[in-house]
Amino acid sequence: MSAAIGAGLRYGALGLPLAFVALPLYVVLPNHYAEQFGVPLAALGGVLLAVRSLDALLDPWIGLRVDRLLSGPFSRTLRWLALAAAVLMLGLTGLFFPLPALRGELPALLAWCAALLLATCLAWSVASVLHQAWGARLGGDDATQARRVAWREGAALVGVVLASVLPSLAGLPVSLTVFIVTLALGVLALARADRPVPEPDLPDTEAASPGPWQLPAFRRLLAVFMLNGIASAVPATLVLFFIRDRLQLPQWEGAFLASYFLAGALSLPLWVRLVDRLGLVRAWGAGMVLAVLTFCGAVLLGEGDGRGFLLVCVASGLALGADLALPGALLAAVVRRSGLGGRAEGRFFGWWTAASKLNLALAAGLALPLLQWAGYQPGSRDPQGLEMLGLTYALLPCVFKLMALALLWRLAGALPPTSLQGDPR
Repeated sequence: MSAAIGAGLRYGALGLPLAFVALPLYVVLPNHYAEQFGVPLAALGGVLLAVRSLDALLDPWIGLRVDRLLSGPFSRTLRWLALAAAVLMLGLTGLFFPLPALRGELPALLAWCAALLLATCLAWSVASVLHQAWGARLGGDDATQARRVAWREGAALVGVVLASVLPSLAGLPVSLTVFIVTLALGVLALARADRPVPEPDLPDTEAASPGPWQLPAFRRLLAVFMLNGIASAVPATLVLFFIRDRLQLPQWEGAFLASYFLAGALSLPLWVRLVDRLGLVRAWGAGMVLAVLTFCGAVLLGEGDGRGFLLVCVASGLALGADLALPGALLAAVVRRSGLGGRAEGRFFGWWTAASKLNLALAAGLALPLLQWAGYQPGSRDPQGLEMLGLTYALLPCVFKLMALALLWRLAGALPPTSLQGDPR
């Protein structure tokens, strides 16, 4: 048991800093630039949409490179991982602390934000795709894969909790220092983790195997993943606006975010156990249902409803555990059962990461301009704007979540019974 825990920690540790950096990039950054530097929401949404879309387009290419790295010398893999880590450290620092000369100069500030955001996101993609493909190449049955993903995502949730509370408790400089230290430790831990070994009897060429889009199982699963991801990305983009303006409880920010991610972390073992009883597909569907019920309640909240929103955070955090642990395990099952295990995981996870980023880009590029068009401005108390903020934050995710659930249900109905245990062919 202790050996299994040690192996899980060594592999999963890198998930902490990778998630730590994700929260500032996707949740804090829009609000930071809007409030601290006065960047209009429409302009900010346009930059985020453009950068994240371009970044997403490059992820499949990164996946191909990752497959080559994992099939080559181990030292080369570590060198590229270290380079990605260095870019992450520098990029995040520059994003939140732009040069003083740029402040007040909107075009220059937006250009700075776009350039550093692209570099930081690309570095994050290299590290993240490599980390995911590494775990998938280690093999194992559906339950084993779910546990491995749970270690990675559990560490990720710890990173998110730290990222959500440290800025308010200790400030951004201390937060960045913690990120740099944990990133270095995560890289060192992965260097000592179990190493993926390519299948010796399979050709290691791209032309010798079908691409991800040639597999119907992958296409169907990706459609579910994207709809579900958009449903999660919309409230992630708007949560700080909702807390500060709709609830008017900025002092509770850290508690809300921490409770959400902590509930997600604590729920991971429960979802892994549920896989043994229901299978990957049905367990994920149960998580979607829980999320819909929770956000339908969130639309009723208004000024001062701190306890009600705390319940929303806990319940949606429990649903988050399913979104974190189960889709990646399903994708690993697709790769394994397609006969491409040990040589093509990077390609699949490259597209998977691209879809994740596209979800976030669509959420920022659609939700923020929509709110501005409806009359909402950060810090305002206009009733119509606040009502639109509540509807966009709570009900729009339910629409996308129900669409994802319908597609997942159709996917489950089209699969043989064994697929409900994670065989999505």
